[in-house]
Amino acid sequence: MEIPRPKKTIWNAALFIAFLLAALGLVRFTLLLSYLTADHLGGLIEGAGIWGPIIYILGYAAGVCLLAPGTLLAVVGAVAGPYLGFLYVWLGAMIGPTLAFLIGRHLGRDFAASMIGQGLKRYDAAIERNGFATTLYLRLIYFPFNVMNFGMGLTGVRFRDYFFGTAVGILVGTFIFTFAIGTIKEIWASGQWAELLGWRVLFAVGLFIFSFFIPAIIKRLKGDSA
Repeated sequence: MEIPRPKKTIWNAALFIAFLLAALGLVRFTLLLSYLTADHLGGLIEGAGIWGPIIYILGYAAGVCLLAPGTLLAVVGAVAGPYLGFLYVWLGAMIGPTLAFLIGRHLGRDFAASMIGQGLKRYDAAIERNGFATTLYLRLIYFPFNVMNFGMGLTGVRFRDYFFGTAVGILVGTFIFTFAIGTIKEIWASGQWAELLGWRVLFAVGLFIFSFFIPAIIKRLKGDSA
């Protein structure tokens, strides 16, 4: 394995930090934030016709890389319905974190590795050995999404472990969220208000409430198995 030259490592690290600052500034402190609303984004996607889902998925992926609010992006996708919405959100939530991981890996990993002291090397090695389990666990306990996407790229975790850990880890939360929002949206649009008290809504709301207890359940199970 070729050892990266120090100047290249520092340059890549500076580029990585500049990218994060630019992304944060673009979304948080420019007029772009005023366009990131469910109504506006939903209107743009609906107006795109058959290209709408593709635009949404790619937009979600770009939004993740630009540190846009993930919940907002998921709400927009969920209005496509409980099942199609799940598919669109899951695909966007896979492409975006994958790109963010690769950015962190190629621009920041060498610098991060050079800064790790002896005391932290064993943790980095442990993450590399148990990459899938670590990624899956952090996804299930709802570790901050954007932080993890870029941050895992700075660790020694293998790409395939991160990818499949993310793919499985976000399934539950994504389905619960999109099923709840998508079901309520469908009933609201149909005008059949009586169904708001039907089993589908109650089940969706129950799943949504249950999702808040998933981190505690996972931690409890992990503690019992230790």
